Amino acid sequence: MQRILHILVLILAGEMIFSLPFHTARFFRPTLLEAFGFSNTQLGDAFAVYGVMAMLAYFPGGALADRYPARKLMSLSLFATAVGGLYMATFPGVVEMSLLYGYWGVTTILLFWGALIRATRDWGGHRSQGVAFGILDGGRGLVAAGVAMTAVTVLTLYLPLDGLLDADIERRQGLRAVILLYTAATAACGVLAWFLVPDSVDAEVKARSRLLDSMLLVLRRPMVWAQAAVIICAYCAFKGLDNYSLYAVQVLGLDEIEAARLTAWASYLRPLAAVLTGVAADRFSAGRAIAVAFGGLVVCYALLAIAVPSPAWLPIIYANFFASFFAAFALRGVYFALLEETRTPRHLTGATVGAVSFIGFTPEIFFAPIAGRILDQAPGLAGHQHYFMFLGGIALGGVVVIAWLLRLQRKGAHLQPPAR
Repeated sequence: MQRILHILVLILAGEMIFSLPFHTARFFRPTLLEAFGFSNTQLGDAFAVYGVMAMLAYFPGGALADRYPARKLMSLSLFATAVGGLYMATFPGVVEMSLLYGYWGVTTILLFWGALIRATRDWGGHRSQGVAFGILDGGRGLVAAGVAMTAVTVLTLYLPLDGLLDADIERRQGLRAVILLYTAATAACGVLAWFLVPDSVDAEVKARSRLLDSMLLVLRRPMVWAQAAVIICAYCAFKGLDNYSLYAVQVLGLDEIEAARLTAWASYLRPLAAVLTGVAADRFSAGRAIAVAFGGLVVCYALLAIAVPSPAWLPIIYANFFASFFAAFALRGVYFALLEETRTPRHLTGATVGAVSFIGFTPEIFFAPIAGRILDQAPGLAGHQHYFMFLGGIALGGVVVIAWLLRLQRKGAHLQPPAR
């Protein structure tokens, strides 16, 4: 029972820590843009500030995770992030919102991310890494979808049924209620983490994980760079989902509520995709599962890049809409299973996570600003077609880098340099 509670808390905390900076924009982007008065470019630039601060936090945060208990690190991070939600509910301006996202870049990463991945790897043991990370990401997806559907219901209480808004006050009130819902959920997870996540860092690990030594050692491992390159492409695919609700409004003609509900329903694919891919990764290999997912994304994006909202195309659009969600979630579910597959020493788990995250999550800096400018430069169908071409090019790059990683594995690059 304790083991089940352990993974459940990791799932809840692992998703809610990112709900304020990401869920509000992913599921409610049209509403958020209108309520705050932001353009896609301005919101994208705020995400870039988040990305810069997160990038600076990944590496030291990973090393800290090798030295201090996950319970304390995760709880403090969740409480600090929830405080930012209270400020977001005041509807700050562009500059203030960017500063808030920079603050979240630190609170969601420095004390949290490495601790979460290390705790999940410990939970999975040596033989069930694919399943462990699949359950984590799949469970996170289920939580994301469930809370998003609840938030959509809250939003509908404020927006008129006919969708006609004569004043921004109703939209703002509805979005504020959504923000406060996510804030309360984040703080509640901080309490759960404090009481239910076990202290897993022992004296031996602390002794073997000197911060600077660990950082320098993992950077000498070729597989770290290969894994980071895989995550760059995979994370771009995941970030690409943030604009699907906007596509639903501007291209498919859905209203704000319908678009939020559509992306929330699509998020229910995350547990299915992550767990199935995790099982496949343990049965075959995480690298091969990732290669198949990238190949599927290339096809999906190519079709969405040429699709037009006509009766003949609509079934194809919706099929690829959900298929690309599935493939992006599949990638997220297993890319950290590569830690075991590339024989990362356990006492270097946090430092390795910090290194690959520092490099691999750089899309937090560049993706949203580029995507925002692509969409603003050609509003409507043309902009979204260009956007899917951009995503298709990145997915094709993913096929190349996973082939590189598999080649390094065959050559035994994970054995150099030897772990101390």
